[in-house]
Amino acid sequence: MNGTIRSAFWIGLCLAGATAACLSSRAIPTENVTGECRLPLGANVAGSTIVVIRNFTFEPAEVRIKAGTSVTWVNCDQPGQPAHTSTADQSQWDSGTLTEGKAFTHPFSTAGRFGYHCEPHPFMKGTIVVE
Repeated sequence: MNGTIRSAFWIGLCLAGATAACLSSRAIPTENVTGECRLPLGANVAGSTIVVIRNFTFEPAEVRIKAGTSVTWVNCDQPGQPAHTSTADQSQWDSGTLTEGKAFTHPFSTAGRFGYHCEPHPFMKGTIVVE
């Protein structure tokens, strides 16, 4: 293949992979597979907003939700990475240790702005805004 055809082939292949990745994230997965973020089977995520823990960050770092809904944090780090927590700055919740592939859900019933961090890695910070 010449350079132009080869480039077009790889771009098409990458776009197909990205589309498949977007569509596959809509189903609740059943196991943790390297390179993919999966929730444990039976995870209570109905009505939840998902926050991904990966590479020492909370993604997204700020979440806006309606009162009466929940947030679920999922540790999507690769095996062998350190465990994390979702710990409220004002002690409203604490997930305990979340190793890779584990999830924690917390309901928010009242409006407010709630800062949180990772206990072992305090530079990891996030905010939940409940309206």
